[in-house]
Amino acid sequence: MIYILYNPMAGNNQGYQKASELKNIYKDQETTFLDITEVQDYDSLFDEKIKEGDSVVIAGGDGTLNRFINNTESISYTCPILYYPVGSGNDFSRDVDQEKPFPVNQYIENLPIVEVKGKKYRFINGVGYGIDGYCCEVGDSLRGKSEKPINYTAIAIKGLLFHYKPTKATITVDGVEHTYEKVWLAPTMHGRFYGGGMIPTPSQKREDNSKLSVMVMYGKGKIKTLMVFPSIFKGEHVKHKDMVEVLSGRTIKVEFDKPTALQIDGETILGVTSYTATVA
Repeated sequence: MIYILYNPMAGNNQGYQKASELKNIYKDQETTFLDITEVQDYDSLFDEKIKEGDSVVIAGGDGTLNRFINNTESISYTCPILYYPVGSGNDFSRDVDQEKPFPVNQYIENLPIVEVKGKKYRFINGVGYGIDGYCCEVGDSLRGKSEKPINYTAIAIKGLLFHYKPTKATITVDGVEHTYEKVWLAPTMHGRFYGGGMIPTPSQKREDNSKLSVMVMYGKGKIKTLMVFPSIFKGEHVKHKDMVEVLSGRTIKVEFDKPTALQIDGETILGVTSYTATVA
């Protein structure tokens, strides 16, 4: 049996339609589709329904995969877990770059932890803090009002020009403190990609479980930041040493001087003043 856990809200509410493509991929095997947003008891699912020889396919976006890994944290997977990306960003899939669906057991073990507001979460791509969190906040609001696709790049540009206000940040990496003024971005990454193809820390490799990397974009005004911002999609923003710095370590704490939205693999948390990310 192939159990397909799909997110109907993924891919701008096209999750089920896109997940249905798996019927053709597994046309010679029996499949069961389960709405992952309605699964309440993963222990029962894995203990009572999923048997030896079965497989599980997660069909959704990065946020769907994030929710799965956090909701099954106490479960030891004894069956193959595969991923079929049908989200709007698909940064994990972009980073791993395998034929879809592909096995992910090796990628969802020993994941880094981020602590936010006293709660701990595992993450697979990165933790966005700054205008990226703001973009997710605005995107969530727009999604609740309309079924139109969300243009995060447009949200980021408007935020840079009109709405988002940079902050002062203190970033502590393995006990060493760094202070920055006018911080626009301060994401901590486990993989290379986030935000629909941005590469904030080009040298970070998810295969290296010994470190995480934080990128700080800081110090400049709106126009200069807007000019440099698009280069993050090629990882070339790091050439601007006067406004971009990348730090790596096992434990990274980021503190802002005012509450700001934060996103973990695309899942938004509002009103955050600090987070601490640690390797497994």
